[in-house]
Amino acid sequence: MRPAPASLRYNRARGDASNDDRRFVTEGQILAGMKVQETRIPMADGVRLAATLYMPQDTEPALPVVLEYLPYRKDDGMLERDLGLYPYLVSRGYVGARVDIRGTGRSEGRLPDAEYSEQEQLDGLEVISWLAAQPWSNGSVGMWGISWGGFNSIQLAMRGSAPLKAIIAVDASDDLFHDDIHYIDGIMHVDEYELGIDVWNAMSPAPEFPTDEETLRNRFDTEPWLLTWLRHQRQGPYWQRGSLRPDYERLRVPALLVAGWLDGYRDSVARMLAHVPAPTRAIVGPWNHSWPHNATPGPEIEWRAEAVRWWDHWLKGRDTGMLEEPRLSVYVRDAHRPDPKLETSPGRWRLEDWPVERADLRRYSFRPDRSLGRDAGGEDVHRLPYVPSAGAEAGPWWGELAVDQRPLDDTCLTYETGPLQDDIEILGIPMATIGASFDAPLAHLFVRLSDVDPGGAVTLVTGGGRNGAHRISPERPQPLIPGRIERFEVPLRFTSWVFPAGHRIRVAVSNHLWPMMWPTPHRMTMSLHVGESHISLPVIPAAKRPAPMWERPERAAAVEGIGSRGEILPVVWDTGRDGSRATAGFEGRSEAWFPWGRESFLERLTFEVDDERPDLASCRGEAENRALLPGRELSWRADLEIRSDPETFHYRYRRTLEENGRPIRERDWSEGIPRDHQ
Repeated sequence: MRPAPASLRYNRARGDASNDDRRFVTEGQILAGMKVQETRIPMADGVRLAATLYMPQDTEPALPVVLEYLPYRKDDGMLERDLGLYPYLVSRGYVGARVDIRGTGRSEGRLPDAEYSEQEQLDGLEVISWLAAQPWSNGSVGMWGISWGGFNSIQLAMRGSAPLKAIIAVDASDDLFHDDIHYIDGIMHVDEYELGIDVWNAMSPAPEFPTDEETLRNRFDTEPWLLTWLRHQRQGPYWQRGSLRPDYERLRVPALLVAGWLDGYRDSVARMLAHVPAPTRAIVGPWNHSWPHNATPGPEIEWRAEAVRWWDHWLKGRDTGMLEEPRLSVYVRDAHRPDPKLETSPGRWRLEDWPVERADLRRYSFRPDRSLGRDAGGEDVHRLPYVPSAGAEAGPWWGELAVDQRPLDDTCLTYETGPLQDDIEILGIPMATIGASFDAPLAHLFVRLSDVDPGGAVTLVTGGGRNGAHRISPERPQPLIPGRIERFEVPLRFTSWVFPAGHRIRVAVSNHLWPMMWPTPHRMTMSLHVGESHISLPVIPAAKRPAPMWERPERAAAVEGIGSRGEILPVVWDTGRDGSRATAGFEGRSEAWFPWGRESFLERLTFEVDDERPDLASCRGEAENRALLPGRELSWRADLEIRSDPETFHYRYRRTLEENGRPIRERDWSEGIPRDHQ
């Protein structure tokens, strides 16, 4: 899941773990036009989960409840965001419930051993039942969230809790192993979230930030999640427990899906629209991993109006007409030059049914002369040496705006059409079929689709990868047989794009994409067999279609004394080279302030690889959360190192806690983990 919070909350005073008197939210306080109330929800084992209720000032008659269930610290990490998100919902007759997952934020108990744990889901079912039974509730509960909150909305809906009537999942996935950030396309991935989450998990509850033994044992001393993820390098029960795919029959709760063309989890929209038996609708815009009313790049939309229509239908029993409308509101992207700072994506909104009946799956063959055409051009073999250090231009994952792809394409095999005679629009999931052999037992295959403008600038449209050992099954990886020609199916990420007349369509194929993906350990050469390789594009013929009408986003009034600045995302790599050795680095900072103090967050990641010894790749990271309070300063720090050799990932992690510059807790983890076809 991604991203983590960029700001956190803190307090003037120090207290013990059971003292509720110093909390920021007081009983029935009015903030941003809402009645804001903190409560505790009891679990069957006696643990109490902390909840903030965002309520209309008048809850007569009883109202539906919309739950968001996160580990991101509702009283500091998400407070500013929530005060901007919930007024729209509350003013339209809903109660918003923000609940901290067990062992996080102000909730009691021990931190679960991973994301989307069985404990998290069992607690979630109890939370839903509790919310439905309250006197101010009409008994109908919806669940929504972005990223983590979207993931567990899908997961709890799969369990079929009776009071849960509908969900809205924003930037979430139905396939944890293939799509989530730990093994993108089945390939090991390390990024700023995996560094940051193991620091946030260690933090004590705000606003007291207690440092008693029980609190530190339940949080600070818990094993880092990244270490757990490294122990599960293939598809299996660990990942399948939270994945809807491929058994879509398990989701019987109506689902509104929201995604962005620059988000890494967007594929789930196409799959769930196609396969989920429950009523589904979707909104897909030009954004990155963000809420559509506060998105980059724009245009932003007031999508919460559609969310309220969804909730009105399923939680209030009003016929809003949604089920008679087209199922997909989609932003069709027009071509633009590569620009990581693009503020508004050119394009237009359109309503479509899914799948689009007029879609034409158009095949483009790779040709011996490196052209890309509708007809095959004969047999040939194109060879590509492995360049372990190439790939930074593609970005940190299959999302965000990327730079010009030409430097990366120079290290790849590229195939390109001539100038197009007419505009070509695509909407869907392109599929590349590659016939290839390798002279090593492990290799990965990457395919990127780009737009080449008449001036030569190359804009990344979408891409995808395949772990070569997973070509038959991600549950049962098999080494490649050197020299054997095999067929690799490489699905690219769900996308929309209009290639204008005069532009060219380019496909780039490689066996490297660093630092997005951890490099394979063997020097090698890929042999691509042209006559067996092609890409299929979902071309959409022009047709008159209606368009949704969006309002400009409503902005909630700021709450005095609460704010933040700085940025963690998007990641922009700072690259360097010394001979065959390459580095790629990233630094992110943020700061938040509240009436009781300030908090800052800093993280740095550095990747290193040597083209002569790709087996000896490494990643080093450091992160720090600092709470600056009157008379008291706390600092949670993390130092991470992952190194590889041909057979093993070597993991080292140190977590430290200082108070007023004095170390008060330290924990170290060190483990060698066999490489499992990674």
